[in-house]
Amino acid sequence: MGNICRSPIAEVVLRDTLARHGLDGLVTVDSAGTGDWHVGDPMDERAASVLAEHGYDGTRHRASHFHAKRFRDCDLVVAMDRDNLRNLLRIAPTASADVRLMLSFDPVAAEGAEVPDPYYGDREDFVEVLTMIEAAAEGLAKYLKDNLGA
Repeated sequence: MGNICRSPIAEVVLRDTLARHGLDGLVTVDSAGTGDWHVGDPMDERAASVLAEHGYDGTRHRASHFHAKRFRDCDLVVAMDRDNLRNLLRIAPTASADVRLMLSFDPVAAEGAEVPDPYYGDREDFVEVLTMIEAAAEGLAKYLKDNLGA
């Protein structure tokens, strides 16, 4: 929602995953929140710490806000949960905007599964979110590779 926990974790993990799959030059990855209350702020310290513990670098992240004009630059928009999905679909300029849940790319996740918001949780909640996102990022990389013909 505020672009300081889940979506920046997903941005960092997905960039790394795409690079490992040879897609880093073909796909642009960015994250933004559907709320604007953290714009310009760095990633939540707990998110950055868990990323660092797992070999990722989230230090460059600054929160931004997703507004309707951003759809012009996106072929695919990925939401962490159904609340964000609804918010995104509400502002999408066309009904054909491709907006999906992150865990829809994880072949073992249940249909409609969401990445929980770890903000009010503890370190283990951030680790759980990272694990979920890593699995979905692998599926998303496969989806992109298949659809880009790479």
